[in-house]
Amino acid sequence: MSSSNQKEARTSNTNWLVCVDTSLSAKKLIRWTARAAEAFHGTFTALHVSSGKPLSKYETERLRENMELAEELSAETVTITGSELATAISEYAKLSGVTNIVIGKSKKHNWIFGEDLEDTLFHLLDKTEIHMVKTAPEKAKRRLRFSLRDTISWNDTFKMLVALILATLVSEVLLHLGIGDQNIIMVYILAIVILSRITTGYLYGIIGSFFAVLMFNFFFMNPLYTFDTIQAGYPITYGIMLIVALTTSALTVRIKNFAKQAVIREKHTEILYELNRKLLAAQNLQAILELSTNYMLRLFARSVVFYPKDPEKESNAVFLQAEDETKSEVLLSKAEQAVVHWVFHNGKAAGKTTDTLSGAAGYYMPVIAQGQVLGVVGLYASREKGLISQEERNFSRMIGSQIALALLKQKLSDEQNEILVVAEKEKMRGNLLRAVSHDLRTPLTGILGASSVLLESEVKLDHDTKTKLVRDIKEDSEWLIRMIENLLSVTRISDKEFALKPENEAIEEIIGEAVQRVRARFPGREIAVQVPNEVVFAPMDGTLIEQVLINLMENALRHGGANARVWVTAKLAQNEVQFTVKDDGTGIPREKMRHLFDGISALETSRVDQSRGLGIGLSLCMSIIKAHGGKMEALENPGGGTIFRFTLPLGGNEDGN
Repeated sequence: MSSSNQKEARTSNTNWLVCVDTSLSAKKLIRWTARAAEAFHGTFTALHVSSGKPLSKYETERLRENMELAEELSAETVTITGSELATAISEYAKLSGVTNIVIGKSKKHNWIFGEDLEDTLFHLLDKTEIHMVKTAPEKAKRRLRFSLRDTISWNDTFKMLVALILATLVSEVLLHLGIGDQNIIMVYILAIVILSRITTGYLYGIIGSFFAVLMFNFFFMNPLYTFDTIQAGYPITYGIMLIVALTTSALTVRIKNFAKQAVIREKHTEILYELNRKLLAAQNLQAILELSTNYMLRLFARSVVFYPKDPEKESNAVFLQAEDETKSEVLLSKAEQAVVHWVFHNGKAAGKTTDTLSGAAGYYMPVIAQGQVLGVVGLYASREKGLISQEERNFSRMIGSQIALALLKQKLSDEQNEILVVAEKEKMRGNLLRAVSHDLRTPLTGILGASSVLLESEVKLDHDTKTKLVRDIKEDSEWLIRMIENLLSVTRISDKEFALKPENEAIEEIIGEAVQRVRARFPGREIAVQVPNEVVFAPMDGTLIEQVLINLMENALRHGGANARVWVTAKLAQNEVQFTVKDDGTGIPREKMRHLFDGISALETSRVDQSRGLGIGLSLCMSIIKAHGGKMEALENPGGGTIFRFTLPLGGNEDGN
């Protein structure tokens, strides 16, 4: 390998990771990493580590902007949860094969993600390169003022009062039982742990810790019912008690938040697995669209719209409305469709919470597979439920990747079916030409011979001979007329613009019409019919299926002998309808049974019938049945004769035509 090839191989394996938080300087790190990844022909990931603590509106907005910038620069955005920043980064880097990590540092040595982050990473990742980028001290905007309305709730306040009162009552009982002060302290700390577990945020745990110390001093330390203490060392006890209570409260809240996020992620994983399993089982595009919209409505509790095609070319969106969103029909408006059109053409997200067409009512995400936009999913951003969060966007992309695989599989399946249909039509066209060339030759030769004899004036013919020749001309002419009728029905399938449009037809009526026409052509011949007692409907092209039955019955009567009888039956079998045409005639030689549906043989001696052939050809009957998604076979009748059996699925044509 040459040096240039070796260099290219080395650079193509680089995987960069930039740590993203809510700071303004994170944008500089993202741009630096994007340039480095491009220069080394590698990929890069923007990683945000959540501590489990709820973010303020300002922090949420900053994080969203940083993640959007990373997405615009072709980064993969990932959010994970971890209490220790360096440990979380190192574990993700090991699992994802990261080769380079980018972190920032200001002049004041104030690490964006913790003061000694790089030292810890150096110890945890000895084989990974760590790049430190200089960042200016951040002059961030002042955060929004503290709002009691958003932080204090009467429900949590009541819980705090009840917990402290119960702790005090239990401590009074323990005091009367002669139990020492140290156990009373543990009762209050237990109350703080329970309080932190049943309330929201850190505030009530902190307030409860202070009140627990004050109540312990007021009710249980001499002098009683005052906040003074005369016992030496108890101020230190109060301080330690406060520190333990605050620490326990903070840890309890953090564990609770981690547990909540773990439950949410477990639910998301379970739903993703369930959705993936059902998408793999989906048999058509409509099923995929309905599954996708139903699950996204269930996950995000927002109205969902799915456009499988550009709305400017074809408007066939699937829309599901959330029960509490009465104005979400705006997702189907012309203005929103213009945003969808932009997403289709650019392959990037747009709409609410993005920098592109942000005035839209929804957030629109492309569903991409192999560089092609296979659809666009839109989520409604109502005032009541707020904007689409970064976590929701990340999870919607995960769902989008599953949908993209299902749509790609369906697209490839449709293309394969289309190729099979085209191949079948080409085969049928060849069979048609071979069948027509042979089956027309015999009756035309007969007509020509009989007419020539009649026109020869020097030949003296008696009346019976003339009548027989005229009757032969008439029969051959009728044969040609019926054959032309058959051809007009069948050649529609070989037309490029032809699309089989099955409709629900009563099988009793189709069989009855076919039998009536055959009896008119063969008066006096015995034809028995057996159909189900109940009316059965099956999707089919009635004209073509009727023609198949006519051909099979005519062949049986014409080639089975003068005394041949025919039985026509139909019955339900699982998810299909089974038709049988049976005769007790001379039958077909066993060695030729395998080639009945192969068309005209290369050797004339291999034909079953030497006079007029088998109508339009059994191979064309087979093509009609296959076009309906059914199957056809020929069997030897144990009592003599032949059995032709074909089935039609009750679900219609599998090719989607």
